[in-house]
Amino acid sequence: MASLTRISAPFFLLLLICSINGVSALGIDYGQLGDNLLPPQQVVSLLRSNNIAKARIFDTNPQILSAFANSDIQLIVTVENTMLSQLSNPQAAIQWVTTRIKPYLPATKITDIMIGNELDATDLLASLVPAMSSIQKALSQLGLDSHIKVSSPFSYGVMGESYPPSSGSFKSDVSDVMSQVLQFLSTTKSPFWINAYPYFVYKGNSKEIPLEYVLFSSAAGSSSGMTDPSSNLHYDNLLYAQVDAVIYAIKALGFDDIEVKVGETGWPSKGDDDELGANLENAALYNGNLLKRQLTNEGTPLQPTLDVYVFALFNENKKAGPTSERNFGLFQPDGTVVYNVGLTGYSSATNVPPSPPSQSQTKPPITPATNSSGASSSPSVPSEVSGSATNSTNTSSLSSPPKLGLTYSSGAKAATRRSLFLLLGKRGTSEDIELLERISVPICKLNVLKLFFPFPAIPVASGKIRKEKESQPRQFLRWEELERSS
Repeated sequence: MASLTRISAPFFLLLLICSINGVSALGIDYGQLGDNLLPPQQVVSLLRSNNIAKARIFDTNPQILSAFANSDIQLIVTVENTMLSQLSNPQAAIQWVTTRIKPYLPATKITDIMIGNELDATDLLASLVPAMSSIQKALSQLGLDSHIKVSSPFSYGVMGESYPPSSGSFKSDVSDVMSQVLQFLSTTKSPFWINAYPYFVYKGNSKEIPLEYVLFSSAAGSSSGMTDPSSNLHYDNLLYAQVDAVIYAIKALGFDDIEVKVGETGWPSKGDDDELGANLENAALYNGNLLKRQLTNEGTPLQPTLDVYVFALFNENKKAGPTSERNFGLFQPDGTVVYNVGLTGYSSATNVPPSPPSQSQTKPPITPATNSSGASSSPSVPSEVSGSATNSTNTSSLSSPPKLGLTYSSGAKAATRRSLFLLLGKRGTSEDIELLERISVPICKLNVLKLFFPFPAIPVASGKIRKEKESQPRQFLRWEELERSS
């Protein structure tokens, strides 16, 4: 009988949770600036096979809207910047919703309409709130407002101050428009979307910002990172500091009830010689560590949970600008992975040690307000991610991985659901186990969920796995192989 195949715990848990409930907060930006991309129907299959349950497109392409029908993937659509002035007219807005949105409902799960994308020109900003109001009224008249939210994503360039986060404020020249936008969002209970790219901040401030702080690689519980001197809140990564700076900026304008979400973030896997940090290893670390945190439903120090959309699904060969712009993709245009993100279940063929962090500095990490409007590519996540930017990984490729199952236990009875997963990787480390113990897994109608891993039984801390009956015993993490090779 063959020996048990070893597997990375976070990698397995990612597939496990996705198969039960999907990744609740993680979404992906589906850009289309390429002449060699998969057709929309194959894109849907790609997303579903990778358990990606949320996506955003940058228009209302009818082929894509039709392809997403009955896929159960939540979809955000976008009004192009050039249409804002036109849609400020209420009648034009009704016609737009009637022809661009309504025909695809409810089969296509359109959850949000973004009005424009990263607006900065004065004339476009002036049309933003009127267009938002007209689209909102059109949705209301058509009985769709309870299902679809209206908002607009902004680049981080709208921020005037962002360090420390408690000093967060918007630039003075957009402050009036922001007040109007926030009033609209507060009234309609819609979120504020910000596009935040720590990569661009690091590229311009590498001597002041440690790479580990940018890549979510600070050791758990360590004092690395920065502590806001006014709020006394500690930040172990730059993205959360950026988000909280936006929250403080919103509060400064008098709004306390608006949720902030990240519409775009990512890291390029390739760049020009002068694009510091743009490489496969850093991209894998950034997106892999971000994905780990998303699986725990982790929020920022100010906000309990954080919805994040990674940019983007594909490397897009028609994007203008430096090489990095065409290399943010999670996948190549033909659907093959740029590098393994932990969603597909297959390890990368090769794993190169990540680039070393920049020379340590005594100055604390900063969060400068940087305009990220130039970005338009995507993130990727490795099959196993190191906790440090200087550590390397070494996973194995197997031709015949084992089939694993989940056991749901209710009292003395247990039934095995033969939902099989193809898994690769190596034995879970103590760090992996610590991650598992922090994760709360909702189990819906089932009483108890038992997870199976290739290490000794480890009691799950009280309350980590929800139970419907107090009499049920503490659960353990184990690994059960349903089928072995002879």
